Order: sequence, then structure tokens, then C-alpha cells
Amino acid sequence: MQLPVLSGIFSDSASDFRTSYPRNLVPVPKNTGISEGYLRPADGIVQLSTGNPGIDRGGINWNGACYRVMGTKLVRVDAAGATTTLGDVGGSGQVTFDYSFDRLAIASSGKLYLWNGTTLQQVTDTDLGTVVDMLWIDGYFMTTDGTSLVVTDLDNPFAVNPLKYGSSEIDPDPVKALLKVRNEVNALNRYTIEIFDNIGGDFFPFQRIEGAQIMRGTVGTFTCAVLTENIVFMGGGRNESIAIWMAANGGTSKLSTKEIDQILAGYSESTLSQALLETRVSDGHQWLYIHLPDQTLVYDAYATQLLGSPVWFTLTTSIIGNSQYRARNFVYCYDRWIVGDPQTTSLGYFSDEVSSHWGQVNGWDFGTTIAYNGSRGAVFHELELICLTGRAKVGDDPTVWAQYSLDGMVWSQERSVKAGKTGERNKRLLWLRQGFMRNWRIQRFRGTSDAHLSIARLEAQISPLGA
Repeated sequence: MQLPVLSGIFSDSASDFRTSYPRNLVPVPKNTGISEGYLRPADGIVQLSTGNPGIDRGGINWNGACYRVMGTKLVRVDAAGATTTLGDVGGSGQVTFDYSFDRLAIASSGKLYLWNGTTLQQVTDTDLGTVVDMLWIDGYFMTTDGTSLVVTDLDNPFAVNPLKYGSSEIDPDPVKALLKVRNEVNALNRYTIEIFDNIGGDFFPFQRIEGAQIMRGTVGTFTCAVLTENIVFMGGGRNESIAIWMAANGGTSKLSTKEIDQILAGYSESTLSQALLETRVSDGHQWLYIHLPDQTLVYDAYATQLLGSPVWFTLTTSIIGNSQYRARNFVYCYDRWIVGDPQTTSLGYFSDEVSSHWGQVNGWDFGTTIAYNGSRGAVFHELELICLTGRAKVGDDPTVWAQYSLDGMVWSQERSVKAGKTGERNKRLLWLRQGFMRNWRIQRFRGTSDAHLSIARLEAQISPLGA
């Protein structure tokens, strides 16, 4: 019997079947001849530099260089990870970056700063107001204070004309964020999204595109992003629970599964409004990352398209259970993905050569769907994980643990096998004499990053009870 490994099942106290997504393992839809898909280790995080001016708050690639805000400082990061402080933008929390032809803009704690390559200046025009979010489009820096849409002058980005205010007013909900897609401005409000196009003129140069309004919105400024040239966001409409949506062609489609919705329901709206969504396209994947306080949920748009069903997994920095995923603000620069650490002043980069985080061993786990033998029960003679082994570091002798549940809530004692040392590429991961089931059974497995395994298949040798 072959048991699927790309996602699993468990149950809860509400008498519900729940989905368990792989943790720190990436589902890959690929016909290997062994299975139609496999789990590979999520990219590790390798330390690039330490002792930077502060905790990372956001980054961007501008003119081939990596710029970030760390603590209160705008810094330029070179290929070796060394930072050069360029100026002070103050404040705390996530920042927004964008750029024009000749200036880099930073929105930090309600203020707007412009860097021209030599000088960092704050836009101090009182007509600007508080800057909740910001973008650049058609020669304008556009900001929002949560109520109005504000543009800087074309010939002077430090000046604001109060006669050139616009508004997003299909619904009296506050403007949370601004995004640019196909050179159109998307004003994301709490319960609605309005789209604006540049028509010029003496006053506010952007006009709402009638009929393009979307009756769902985002919960926070950084809970939206652009994926596959469409807006994805965490939020919903009035009198709706919070979910993950994609907006396109004047409508929305739901990306989150029932399980993801149930996970989100475990957080307050106030907590979710402080989450961060970001995207990453790499190695044939199109990932959406949803950074929550104690885990990161990841959706793979390309794998979903291939498999015809939603593909999700989770990322944490922990041996067992949930913990904050310690990589944020991904910037592709110098031929690699540079990331910040939300807990320290370190910078790092993603690497598929390891699956450890910041030099420390990390954990992974996954579960299976239910093994069911038509109510006849079964004896489990043997379990075998079909894996790519032998990629451990020299001197490491990693272990993989297995356990099972007969009700989806209570789990057996763990049984372990060795995962294979360096060069043991033909190592078989076998568990013998694995007990029996009278009705149904779920398996789950865990290990650590020093094993650096890819898992293609779980094979179970069983026979019916009484056979």
C-alpha cells in the first residue's frame, strides 16, 4: 500500500478531520517514476553578516544594489553582506520601498523619505499628511493617509498640492495599502478594492475605473502582495471571516483552504493586521508567504496549477512544533535571495545546500492521509520511506522518527531509524513490526535538518487482520 506524503490528516476535539501540511518540507509535483510528487527540504538560511544597525524592516533591489532599513537606518548591502549606513528614517515596524528613475523612496512610520544616490531627505510638506503606504507610478509618488490618495508634484517630489487629493470612496472603509499592477493603482481598503488609471488633468490625475471595484479588502498594510500579476491579500468583505484571496478581473477567487481558514481563525484580527505577505518566484515555484507570529504559511501557485488542488506547507524555525520563521523581506540581488532575521540584526541568504537556519539545526515533519482497509483492520508488517539519502554532513549520523495514531489525536510512542550518513545514498529507511489497526490509522514522521532528506513515497506492507 502506498500512502500519500504531500499532505496528511489529523482530527481535533471538535470532531473534525483536519489537514496537516508538511513543515519545513516543500511539496514538488514531479513524476519521478516512484511517485507523482515528493517532499524536498525547504531552503536553509545561511548567515551573511551580523552586527548590523538594527533588526531588518524591509528591502529592495535598486540599480543592482540591495538597500534595506535596519533599525532606524537606511543601509546599502554589498555582495559580502557588509552594510553602509546612508541615513536615518526613524520609527519602527515594516517599511515600504519603491523607486522612480532617479530616487529611492522609503515610507517609515508615517513619514516619506527620498534617497537620490547621495542624499537622504524627508518630504516635509505639511499637505502630505501621514504616510500609511506609498508607491511610484507615472512620475508621481502616491501615498495614502488612510482616507485620501495623495500625489507629489511631477516636477518636485518634495511638494504636494492639496488640490490634487483623490479618494477611494465606494465604501467608507479606511485605505490600508496601495499596490501597482499593470500600471494601475489598486487602493486596498478594509472591505473593498478600487482601481485607478492615470487620465492626467489639472487636479488629481487618476480616475477610478468604474465596474472594476472588488467587494473584498485587506486587513493590514502589509497583508497584500502581487503574485502571477494579480493581487493576493488576507482579508474579506463585510461580515466575512478572514481568508486568503486573489483579486483579478473585477472579482476574487479563494486561495485558502478550510484548514488555512481554521488556522487564521485562531488569531485575532488585530494580530492578523500586523502579518506580512510577500512573494518569491524561484526554481519553478511561485510562492506566497504569509508570515504569522509563530509560523509562516506558504502557498505554491505553480504546484497548485499542476496538481489541480491547493498546495500549502508551513515554515518554522524550531526543532518541534511552531515558532517564528526567521527569514523576512526577501530581496533577489547579487544572484541570491538575501533575507533579514526578525529576531536579530543578522542578514542571511537562502541556500538549497543546507536546511538549517542561521547555522542551527532545524526540524521538519509531515503526516499521511488515512490508511483504511475497508473496516477489516490490518497488521503493519513494514513501513518504508523511499528517500534521497546520504546528503548529511561529514560526521553527522541523523535520525528519523515515526509514530502513528488510531484516532487522529493520540499518538503512539516514536520509533526511530538512522537516516544515512554521508555517501549512504542507498540507505533504506525501514520500520518493522509496526503493530496493527482495527479500523483506520494515520502515520507521521519527523526529523532534523542534518538529515537533509527528500521523501518520495511511503510504502506499507500490510495484511488484513485474521488473514
